[in-house]
Amino acid sequence: MGLAIQQVSKMFGSLKAVNGVTLRIPEGQMVGIIGRSGAGKSTLLRMVNRLVDPSQGQIHYRDQEITLLRGPSLREWRTKCAMIFQQFNLVKRLDVFTNVLIGRLNYHGTIPSLLKRFSRQERAMAIKALERVEISDQALQRVDTLSGGQQQRVAIARALLQGPKIILADEPIASLDLRSATLVMHTLQRINREDGITVIASLHDLATARCYCDRIIGMAHGNVVFDSRPEDLTAEKVCEIYGMEEAQDDFNSGFGENKIKAPLNPALGMPAAS
Repeated sequence: MGLAIQQVSKMFGSLKAVNGVTLRIPEGQMVGIIGRSGAGKSTLLRMVNRLVDPSQGQIHYRDQEITLLRGPSLREWRTKCAMIFQQFNLVKRLDVFTNVLIGRLNYHGTIPSLLKRFSRQERAMAIKALERVEISDQALQRVDTLSGGQQQRVAIARALLQGPKIILADEPIASLDLRSATLVMHTLQRINREDGITVIASLHDLATARCYCDRIIGMAHGNVVFDSRPEDLTAEKVCEIYGMEEAQDDFNSGFGENKIKAPLNPALGMPAAS
């Protein structure tokens, strides 16, 4: 069954940030949610993770109603449904290795995690995760000495330590340069393909979504106005999503020269990490 979102809305005072959204996302898809700032993308992801509670509607994963979860059950869900943020949410004073191990927090509790009381198996898992995101050489560095792209890959490694079924990425490349953004998106795509983990990413950039995602969901003013394969997206629909005439010009011109253009097949190569 995967993830089912049924008539979900969110009000902030008189503002309806998300308006009656219904979606079904099967296991293993890589989904890009696109739209302008304020379209409701981030709010929708945060409702799935339950960082924000819906004003109405239901969210189910497999046979579990996520909107009813409380206490330990909610913590368990947030472990299964890992979240990556634009600003990384890492512990700056700790080293890379410990930040990744914090992905095991819900299996141990806060104090053991901060005291670095992790099993040999968990430490091996952390090393493997860092190798997968190509940043193991920096394992003992303080995380705040890394570049933005490197920090985001540490956040991805931490998410892997949770053993997630779903990774939600909220504007994961918005603050990154082009090369770093490419590395992060390659990493998320590779995890999706190799591990079968569902990846749902809110993305402002349409070219990135078309390049990496199996499915694109377009939002405007809290509503879903497009939901299909990237190749089904028309210039007219892009204008509806972004609400501007320039969107059609970008669509017809290949989205500009400085946008991410990468192969859908990660086997074709990945830029060297930095």
